[in-house]
Amino acid sequence: MDAENTVFEGGYVVIRDGRISDIGPGDSTPNPSGFDEVFHLTGHLVMPGLVNAHTHSVMVLFRGRSEGQSLLTMEGWYNSIREPELSLIASDIGPAVALSCAEMALSGTTTFCDQYFFAEEIAEAVKEAGLRSVIAYGIVQLGDKQRGEEELRKATAFLEKQRSADGRVIPWFGPHAPYVDNTEDLLLAEVEVANKYGVGLHLHMACGPEDNEETERRYGTTAAVALEKIGFFKGRIHAAHCLDLSPEDIAVFARAPHASVSYNATAGLRSGRKGICPVVDLKAAGVTVAIGTDNVAANNSYDLVSEMRVAGLVASHREGVAQPLSSRELVRMATIEGARALGLDHEIGSLEIGKAADIAAFDLRGAGYSETPDPETLLVYSGSGRDLRHLWVAGEQLVNDRTLTRRPYADIRSSYSATYAEFWDRVQEAKADAKKKKEVA
Repeated sequence: MDAENTVFEGGYVVIRDGRISDIGPGDSTPNPSGFDEVFHLTGHLVMPGLVNAHTHSVMVLFRGRSEGQSLLTMEGWYNSIREPELSLIASDIGPAVALSCAEMALSGTTTFCDQYFFAEEIAEAVKEAGLRSVIAYGIVQLGDKQRGEEELRKATAFLEKQRSADGRVIPWFGPHAPYVDNTEDLLLAEVEVANKYGVGLHLHMACGPEDNEETERRYGTTAAVALEKIGFFKGRIHAAHCLDLSPEDIAVFARAPHASVSYNATAGLRSGRKGICPVVDLKAAGVTVAIGTDNVAANNSYDLVSEMRVAGLVASHREGVAQPLSSRELVRMATIEGARALGLDHEIGSLEIGKAADIAAFDLRGAGYSETPDPETLLVYSGSGRDLRHLWVAGEQLVNDRTLTRRPYADIRSSYSATYAEFWDRVQEAKADAKKKKEVA
């Protein structure tokens, strides 16, 4: 995924001290005797690790719990997610994030952009898993001024702590959604602190009618235009979904120095929304567009290979033409463009000398694959994340022959299953208590 889209049909990659120290065609492969370990991967696609540009890793606890609800509306989100979330406790987070990290690693993802509460606990779980992650401290205000101020203080403390911690965890701010549950004053304060620390803001934008309805009522314009007027787009902004962007909104993103969009096609389709992210128009305007899965209550899968395929199909449907996004573009959106959206393209997203050795190897020898001059199309439209065989992050092998190296998957799953049962028992108890209080009142 370098600037020239270089592909070696037969090649080698050298990893030294966690970085790519050499790469080239097969006929110039160095003598293997000089290395500690050698992998012969004939029949594999060796490529940059995938970058999941938007998810909420804790929400694996809600998988299959939102059927029939659109999580891209305030009502659907509040009814199926927000109320049970009130029963979350810190000990729930580690097992949930561990399972999410395992599923991402086993399907080829090396970096993900997360936004949620319990950011400290998420960070610790990610460090244990070994993946790379931008973790945006989720700030939900819901009209409570004091709550907003307190969350801002906690988010700032999170930034200060994580900036000096493990380099695989990058702290950001995560205002949940502009105007819907973050006031203008809070948004301005978030921008000020984020710019002070040089970090990005990851938020939901134009997911449903609420954003624009609220800003049209208050300001006579859309959310993106209103946010630009108050200076929100001066820093690094990474916006998820963006289903209802107008031409003026796209121009706002194009004018901003560091604004990007996470295109989450499956989550949009499952929500029942008619709006589809205008990816082709955004890219034509020069906006960086990456690919994300969203949470697995809205998507049900972390498989970014499958997500690339859906992203391509949805774009074809929206534009009414065949493949307005080529397979090569889709793969770039899931690698180098995802890295660029997160401000990490100097470090990851392509196999180039000097970059971190974040590498995925997909086995293309099984059923469903065949010879082709076009490896990108083979991966996107014939492949699956389940064909991932090996994975490295910063040169550390986290998946070896489809097996996690740090912690057995069975152990991760067992811990998660116990946590899942305890959490949903707690939710039911909270509902029963609330019902009793209501009856007494």
